[in-house]
Amino acid sequence: MSDPDALPNLPAPEQRQRALGHDAQRQAIANQIAERRLPGAILLHGPQGIGKATFAFEQAAAILTATGDEDAHRVAEQVAAISHPNLFVLRRRLKDAKGYYTVIRVEDIRDVRDSLHHTRGRAGHRVAVIDSIDDCNPSAANALLKTLEEPPPDTTFLLVSHRPGRLLPTIKSRCQNLALRPIADQHVRALLLEHDASIGSAELDRAVALSGGRPRRAFETLALQPESALGVFQAWLRDPGQHPTSMMLQLADTLGGNSQSTELSFAREMLDDWMADEARNAAFQPANRMRLASANELWDKAHALFKDADDINLDMKQTLVSIFDAVRKHAALTTSSPAEYQ
Repeated sequence: MSDPDALPNLPAPEQRQRALGHDAQRQAIANQIAERRLPGAILLHGPQGIGKATFAFEQAAAILTATGDEDAHRVAEQVAAISHPNLFVLRRRLKDAKGYYTVIRVEDIRDVRDSLHHTRGRAGHRVAVIDSIDDCNPSAANALLKTLEEPPPDTTFLLVSHRPGRLLPTIKSRCQNLALRPIADQHVRALLLEHDASIGSAELDRAVALSGGRPRRAFETLALQPESALGVFQAWLRDPGQHPTSMMLQLADTLGGNSQSTELSFAREMLDDWMADEARNAAFQPANRMRLASANELWDKAHALFKDADDINLDMKQTLVSIFDAVRKHAALTTSSPAEYQ
């Protein structure tokens, strides 16, 4: 089954089956396999592009090997080809020659459910990978919930989610939740060099710096032109209040010129990371109540403005100007003394 989100010229997650980092999560599942107490469903959640799907297929292979009657090499080959009879994979499916459905549909869930109720094709546990559960439309999510409520015996669902906060609470309650986080720069660097050992040092450093611990973002960075505005945007985010307004306006003009560009998608992810860090840092400083309130307000405002721009095709340049201005106003709070927050 093809991956609708695959990047060109890179192996699909099922072909890699080796995710760098995530050692604690890997050990947690290894312990459950060894103790024969695998749960009916595991929710693998975290930022997009950190290797969750690769990790899911790595764990699928580990479960199939430990509970089946074939060696690890043979199982890995079958997982890579998605041909193992005890492995079920659900992604957005091909709609026609031009592309994929935008969602996972209820009939897709029912197909997997029906297949799981058939006689298993081989000894051992069965594993269903859903990559990603975020793509399920409401009907599909409800159909999946019914399956999780009464799961087939000796079956584990590995659910990949980039936005767990949007999932049905009842689905999350039926799963063991396993949070995965961005990986270390050294792991990102190793993956890039494994893919192409001839990458220049400057290009490699730039990709690692912009990745934020997300290998997918690093690979996407390599495809960008060297003069991309993302490096400038990264520098601006380090201290928004110390740069001239003209820099902010130029960034909005450059990044907002094409609402479908990879650069804008990157910039939005970088901004999300920055705002999340602001809220997290403020939460650990009880005296800075105004800073925390401001960070939460900024998050809500930025996402509301982006949603309006996406839904009704508003001018992205002006949207970015409004958001960047709000970022600068929030950043000004960080230069104030704690007493001013009280």
